[in-house]
Amino acid sequence: MSTPAVTPPPEKDLPSGSESIPATDIQGQKKENGASSEEDVGQVEPESSPQAPPRNVHGVAWVLVVMSIFSCVFLFALDNTIVADIQPAIVNQFDDLTLLPWLSVAFMLGAASTLLMWGKGYGLFNCKWIYIGTTVIFEIGSAVCGAAPSMNALVVGRAICGLGGAGMYLGVMTILSMLTSPLERPMYLGMVGLTWGAGTVLGPIIGGAFSDSAATWRWAFYINLCIGGLFAPVFLFMIPSIDPRPGVPYKARMAEMDWVGILLFIGAFVMGIMAIAFGGTMYAWEDSRIIGMFVGSAVTFAVFFFQQGFMWLTSYTGRIFPMQYLKSKEMILIFIETAAAGTSSFVPIYFIPLYFQFVKGDGALDAGVRLLPFIIPMVVCNMVNGVGMSALGYYMPWYVLGGALVLVGGVLLRIVTLTTSVAHIYGALVVGGIGTGVFSQAGFSVAQSLVPPEEIPMAVGFMTCAQVGGSAIALAIANTIFLNRATGQITQLLPDHSVGAVQAMISGSNRALLESLDGDLRTDVLNAIVTSITDALTLDVTAGALALVVAVFLRRGKMNHTHGGGAVVVG
Repeated sequence: MSTPAVTPPPEKDLPSGSESIPATDIQGQKKENGASSEEDVGQVEPESSPQAPPRNVHGVAWVLVVMSIFSCVFLFALDNTIVADIQPAIVNQFDDLTLLPWLSVAFMLGAASTLLMWGKGYGLFNCKWIYIGTTVIFEIGSAVCGAAPSMNALVVGRAICGLGGAGMYLGVMTILSMLTSPLERPMYLGMVGLTWGAGTVLGPIIGGAFSDSAATWRWAFYINLCIGGLFAPVFLFMIPSIDPRPGVPYKARMAEMDWVGILLFIGAFVMGIMAIAFGGTMYAWEDSRIIGMFVGSAVTFAVFFFQQGFMWLTSYTGRIFPMQYLKSKEMILIFIETAAAGTSSFVPIYFIPLYFQFVKGDGALDAGVRLLPFIIPMVVCNMVNGVGMSALGYYMPWYVLGGALVLVGGVLLRIVTLTTSVAHIYGALVVGGIGTGVFSQAGFSVAQSLVPPEEIPMAVGFMTCAQVGGSAIALAIANTIFLNRATGQITQLLPDHSVGAVQAMISGSNRALLESLDGDLRTDVLNAIVTSITDALTLDVTAGALALVVAVFLRRGKMNHTHGGGAVVVG
């Protein structure tokens, strides 16, 4: 879709009180202060003397700040996967299987649909207080989930957690970007990847442990309140106040928010994800509700991009989607790479434990531990990438290596059968974990090196939208593939059992049905489940192939370490 030409905002629209910092705009046009052309972006050598971090917090205080905001990354990652192993316990308590898909879908919808809104908010308002506000929303959602008296209440709590968690995670990326120099930033963002990986793998483990203990599954959500309360003093008194628009009145900032764009994007995304998630499971694909949601999503997205492109009821600086980035080949490629990395992170994490639970009879805790060959290499390579990119400056080789390894690991997982050795699966997980780790967080640093300092929050939101939104769409598609294939094949094998009973068995809440089967019939059912899992893992193969192909077209030069890190007031 072509977008109309837009004119950069006049100098008076820049943040009041900000210094004039030479920077190249994303279209590669020269600004009046003498920026280089687009071809030069990413080619600039790091400064001979490292730039000082733009913060007045150092030493032990800085360590506490970093630990506190990393705890939020950990909790958000934990909530992404913690329901994977507590679903059977929840279904057994509430005796409601129909709303089970909503436990994961509601969280994804709350998170992915509001990322652009939070990204715009961090560019307009005081980052510290938006961050604290989104953390409070996340904790409220956790409390609702833990105390939920019904499945409906639990679903509402999950949506609130997603809403707050997305803003909280985006706040971590924004605050780190604002408080670190361009040279040290990749290392800290690599540490975010490490923390994210730890929370992601511990989600099923912690959830399974609580589910199997006297504490019950409710403490899988109450734990968020404990960790949040522990770091609350640091949030309030030690995180620096970061104002991207000093001197601009609050009402003027509120008026600059693109409320029409926000509503259009949320509506389009919610309809699209719901259509994918519920098609073929809750409703038939030809059902008017599914067709209506697909059509409604497509039309609303079209209206959204029209509204953003022609700046209808918004402005160049106010719109929530940075349409100017669509004119930069490098930004588009990095966006695709980040979405592919999100897919390669989450799809194996959701489906490999499922394989071991059905094929090996693992409990929730043991199945989660089986992911360590994937998670440990991933988090280690996140750190290696962060340090390596900071030291060397090159980024294209990381994407080539990562895409190739994800592709190899995905193919090895795709050919898994009922009789495949555990060593084969572990080897595939190690290869895929290394591949994902070497480029999953790189996009945040690269994107910030391509934009002016005042657009850092927008660039962070753009990349977070790729990471979280890409993961949400990929998981919705993978889960739909798994449920549809497994349900269809198993109902043919077990014609005397209802579709509801079969779906309960697939979800893990009716394991007695599987255990009641004997001989060849049980083997056939397990084969159908394994085939459905490997069909879902096709998304992992696709992510690797896409990442590798796209990486070939990235620039070969170094990142521009002289970009970013300014135009804010930190105090």
